Amino acid sequence: MRRTTGLCALLAAAVLGTGFLTADPGRGVSAEAAAPAPSTQRDVMFVGNNWAGTATVVDARTYKPIKTINIVPDKQQELKDIYLNPVRLLLYLAVQQVVAEGHDQLVDDMFTTPDGNLVAVSRPSFGDVVWIDLATNKIVAEQQMDGFRTDHMQVSPDGKRLLVSDSTSKQVIEFALGGRGQSWTGKRIRTFTSGETPHESNYTKDGERIFHASIGRVYTPLDAGELGPLGDLIKADRWFQIVRNSDFKVLKRWDMGKELAEYGLKNMSSAVRPMAISPDERYVYLQVSFFHGFVVFDTQAKDANATVDYTLGGLPEPRTGKVIRTVNLRQSEAVKKMLREQYTLDSAHHGLAIDRTGKKLCVAGTMSDYAALVSTDGKQRTYFEGGSKPYWATTSPFNNTCWVSMSGTDQVFVIDYATRKVIRKIPVGTHPQRVREGHLSVRVQQAWGK
Repeated sequence: MRRTTGLCALLAAAVLGTGFLTADPGRGVSAEAAAPAPSTQRDVMFVGNNWAGTATVVDARTYKPIKTINIVPDKQQELKDIYLNPVRLLLYLAVQQVVAEGHDQLVDDMFTTPDGNLVAVSRPSFGDVVWIDLATNKIVAEQQMDGFRTDHMQVSPDGKRLLVSDSTSKQVIEFALGGRGQSWTGKRIRTFTSGETPHESNYTKDGERIFHASIGRVYTPLDAGELGPLGDLIKADRWFQIVRNSDFKVLKRWDMGKELAEYGLKNMSSAVRPMAISPDERYVYLQVSFFHGFVVFDTQAKDANATVDYTLGGLPEPRTGKVIRTVNLRQSEAVKKMLREQYTLDSAHHGLAIDRTGKKLCVAGTMSDYAALVSTDGKQRTYFEGGSKPYWATTSPFNNTCWVSMSGTDQVFVIDYATRKVIRKIPVGTHPQRVREGHLSVRVQQAWGK
């Protein structure tokens, strides 16, 4: 639960809402940056244990934990540097007390390099991304954000580039993902503009476009459409946008709260949380703050009222894109009695994945303590209980399963899409959040004795 008062959260908003800094685009990444993966790599899933500062590495096919790795081998030096810098210390404490429920946020997102030797990890409390050699547990590259906190990441389909949300600088930074012994590993390349608190990014399959959303100041109260301009002032810019990858130009930008109002649902939040994209990449399934369910957004349909009703960051409302359906899912009795300000960072739900067929969604019902498999039309629903505060959902690329992190009970549920059953409950570290697929090189496997 959120443990700060509204006044404290508003103070944090003033601290965390730093200005946008523009980076000079780099010259690009060498064509050698994504070498072909050897056939002897081992397929795994990485589970980031946010409060523990570790990642649990699980065999993707047997579901057996292989190893727990330390994501903060430099923790003491990082803390020393923070405490010697008054500005960094203030921001570090703001993240800890307001965003992270009194804990350090040490692991958010992680991806292995194509060669299976390194893992790139965003570390929110330290405001950086590090590349760790999995065989030696040593940091081989590090990049600080322009701001003071990192968040979600994403890897391009060709395995060359890494997008990192720079939470307090209204931008997403692109780095070279690289690999062991590659001099360009961690090189900063370009940035694109986002709204307040950049969140999730997803590439199209061809890598030509990026779906991205900013969530606003989720650590403040008063996200209610009834408040009008006051609510917008407090929460700030919450944008859903499509970015062209070739030049990072923002092609389209929507205010989802206003799109929902055009659909007929007034006073809903504009903050798009996790999303899932249909196989044809026309439809986007969206979670939004405070909503117990998901929104279906057609990016190609004509605008609902065929008028330009708003402008965001200089871009007019697109002439295409409209909400075509919303699906309400169940709420626990406890949540029905709960104030919205008690939701964890505004997240009624936080975690959404889609199966290979594009017909089933895997949902993390965060505040109501369930995972669910739901048909995209909302007609078929299966709920799974037994865990607490699910906070992410990932479809495995290796089999027909969804992996849901249960951050309150330190577990991951593996759910079979076909049988609609939980086939494994895996114990992991403290407060698991992101779950990502990865690979281990032969070198790493030998170093681990696996």
